[in-house]
Amino acid sequence: MTIRAATPYLLLGGKAEQAISLYERALGAKVEELQRFKDVDQSCPEAMKERVMHAMLRVGEAVVMVSDGPGDAPADSGKVSVALDLSDVEQTKRSFDALAESGKVIEALFDAPWGALFGVLQDEFGISWMFHCAKS
Repeated sequence: MTIRAATPYLLLGGKAEQAISLYERALGAKVEELQRFKDVDQSCPEAMKERVMHAMLRVGEAVVMVSDGPGDAPADSGKVSVALDLSDVEQTKRSFDALAESGKVIEALFDAPWGALFGVLQDEFGISWMFHCAKS
Protein backbone atom coordinates (compact mmCIF):
# COMPACT_ATOMS: atom_id res chain seq x y z
CA MET A 1 0.00 0.00 0.00
CA THR A 2 1.24 3.46 -0.89
CA ILE A 3 -0.23 6.43 0.91
CA ARG A 4 -0.37 9.31 -1.54
CA ALA A 5 -1.73 11.98 0.81
CA ALA A 6 -2.99 12.60 4.31
CA THR A 7 -5.69 15.25 4.42
CA PRO A 8 -6.74 17.01 7.63
CA TYR A 9 -10.50 16.80 8.23
CA LEU A 10 -11.60 19.42 10.74
CA LEU A 11 -14.79 18.68 12.71
CA LEU A 12 -15.88 22.03 14.06
CA GLY A 13 -19.04 21.43 16.06
CA GLY A 14 -21.31 23.93 14.31
CA LYS A 15 -18.63 26.52 13.46
CA ALA A 16 -17.62 25.32 9.98
CA GLU A 17 -19.17 28.29 8.18
CA GLN A 18 -17.20 30.77 10.31
CA ALA A 19 -14.01 28.72 9.95
CA ILE A 20 -14.35 28.61 6.17
CA SER A 21 -14.69 32.41 6.07
CA LEU A 22 -11.62 32.83 8.25
CA TYR A 23 -9.54 30.39 6.18
CA GLU A 24 -10.60 32.11 2.96
CA ARG A 25 -9.47 35.47 4.32
CA ALA A 26 -6.36 34.36 6.21
CA LEU A 27 -5.05 31.55 4.02
CA GLY A 28 -6.53 32.32 0.61
CA ALA A 29 -8.54 29.08 0.79
CA LYS A 30 -10.93 28.36 -2.08
CA VAL A 31 -14.07 26.30 -1.49
CA GLU A 32 -14.09 23.52 -4.09
CA GLU A 33 -16.98 21.51 -2.61
CA LEU A 34 -19.63 22.30 -0.04
CA GLN A 35 -22.58 20.13 0.95
CA ARG A 36 -25.04 20.89 3.67
CA PHE A 37 -26.85 18.18 5.59
CA LYS A 38 -30.12 19.07 3.79
CA ASP A 39 -28.41 18.37 0.44
CA VAL A 40 -27.90 14.74 1.40
CA ASP A 41 -30.70 13.98 3.86
CA GLN A 42 -33.95 15.94 3.61
CA SER A 43 -35.21 14.12 6.73
CA CYS A 44 -32.43 15.45 8.97
CA PRO A 45 -33.52 17.61 11.92
CA GLU A 46 -34.36 21.21 11.03
CA ALA A 47 -31.47 22.51 13.15
CA MET A 48 -29.01 20.47 11.04
CA LYS A 49 -30.27 21.38 7.56
CA GLU A 50 -28.00 24.41 6.99
CA ARG A 51 -24.96 23.00 8.76
CA VAL A 52 -21.94 22.04 6.69
CA MET A 53 -21.82 18.27 6.23
CA HIS A 54 -18.68 18.36 4.08
CA ALA A 55 -16.50 21.04 2.54
CA MET A 56 -13.27 20.71 0.63
CA LEU A 57 -10.99 23.73 0.71
CA ARG A 58 -8.03 24.21 -1.59
CA VAL A 59 -5.24 25.95 0.31
CA GLY A 60 -2.49 26.54 -2.23
CA GLU A 61 -1.66 23.06 -3.50
CA ALA A 62 -3.06 21.37 -0.39
CA VAL A 63 -6.57 20.28 0.62
CA VAL A 64 -8.28 20.74 3.98
CA MET A 65 -11.68 19.16 4.66
CA VAL A 66 -14.16 20.83 7.01
CA SER A 67 -17.43 19.74 8.61
CA ASP A 68 -19.72 20.78 11.41
CA GLY A 69 -19.68 17.12 12.40
CA PRO A 70 -22.57 14.94 13.48
CA GLY A 71 -25.33 16.14 15.79
CA ASP A 72 -24.63 18.76 18.41
CA ALA A 73 -21.29 17.31 19.47
CA PRO A 74 -18.73 20.04 20.15
CA ALA A 75 -15.44 20.08 18.26
CA ASP A 76 -12.53 18.37 19.97
CA SER A 77 -10.25 21.38 20.37
CA GLY A 78 -6.52 21.10 20.29
CA LYS A 79 -6.33 17.57 18.91
CA VAL A 80 -5.61 18.57 15.33
CA SER A 81 -2.57 20.36 14.03
CA VAL A 82 -2.28 21.36 10.40
CA ALA A 83 1.27 21.83 9.15
CA LEU A 84 1.53 24.36 6.33
CA ASP A 85 4.62 24.42 4.13
CA LEU A 86 4.71 27.82 2.42
CA SER A 87 7.04 29.24 -0.21
CA ASP A 88 6.71 33.00 0.35
CA VAL A 89 7.94 34.68 3.54
CA GLU A 90 5.66 37.73 3.26
CA GLN A 91 2.58 35.57 2.60
CA THR A 92 3.55 33.39 5.57
CA LYS A 93 3.62 36.47 7.81
CA ARG A 94 0.28 37.78 6.48
CA SER A 95 -1.50 34.44 6.88
CA PHE A 96 -0.03 33.84 10.35
CA ASP A 97 -1.07 37.31 11.51
CA ALA A 98 -4.59 36.92 10.05
CA LEU A 99 -5.24 33.67 11.95
CA ALA A 100 -3.56 35.02 15.10
CA GLU A 101 -5.90 38.04 15.14
CA SER A 102 -8.74 35.99 16.59
CA GLY A 103 -6.62 33.09 17.81
CA LYS A 104 -3.72 32.50 20.18
CA VAL A 105 -0.04 32.50 19.26
CA ILE A 106 1.74 29.46 20.69
CA GLU A 107 5.15 30.14 19.10
CA ALA A 108 5.60 33.45 17.32
CA LEU A 109 7.17 33.31 13.86
CA PHE A 110 10.95 33.08 14.22
CA ASP A 111 14.02 32.24 12.18
CA ALA A 112 14.40 28.55 12.99
CA PRO A 113 17.88 27.00 13.13
CA TRP A 114 17.04 24.73 10.18
CA GLY A 115 16.79 27.73 7.83
CA ALA A 116 13.07 28.39 7.87
CA LEU A 117 10.57 30.85 9.22
CA PHE A 118 8.48 28.85 11.70
CA GLY A 119 5.59 29.54 14.07
CA VAL A 120 2.60 27.89 15.69
CA LEU A 121 -0.81 29.25 16.62
CA GLN A 122 -4.23 28.01 17.62
CA ASP A 123 -7.13 29.57 15.75
CA GLU A 124 -10.39 30.65 17.35
CA PHE A 125 -11.86 27.19 16.63
CA GLY A 126 -9.16 25.33 18.57
CA ILE A 127 -7.25 24.14 15.50
CA SER A 128 -3.47 24.32 15.73
CA TRP A 129 -1.61 25.63 12.64
CA MET A 130 2.13 25.13 12.17
CA PHE A 131 3.65 27.55 9.65
CA HIS A 132 6.91 26.62 7.91
CA CYS A 133 8.56 28.63 5.15
CA ALA A 134 12.04 27.64 3.96
CA LYS A 135 14.26 30.66 3.52
CA SER A 136 16.61 30.84 0.56
